[in-house]
Amino acid sequence: MDKKSKHTDLSSSRNEGEGNKTAGRQYNEAQRRFVESGQVEDKAREAKEALDGPEKTELQKAEAIGKRHSAGEDPKVRGKKPNRMGKQA
Repeated sequence: MDKKSKHTDLSSSRNEGEGNKTAGRQYNEAQRRFVESGQVEDKAREAKEALDGPEKTELQKAEAIGKRHSAGEDPKVRGKKPNRMGKQA
């Protein structure tokens, strides 16, 4: 067995430190392509229909699970100022 087969490709496993810039670029590019595809309105409509349909309970459970893992909403999102304890007012 040669050395190359024992090691992974360093370019695919390189640690980029805090904030993975490569993944960030890939995500941003995927979002740009999605917006340019013209599918945003269709997907928004599909999501609304899912929330109004038989999937509603399952989606609400998934949302609740996600929120349990959250540190809370960023106050900047809704223009709220955090209180002294870091919680939204």
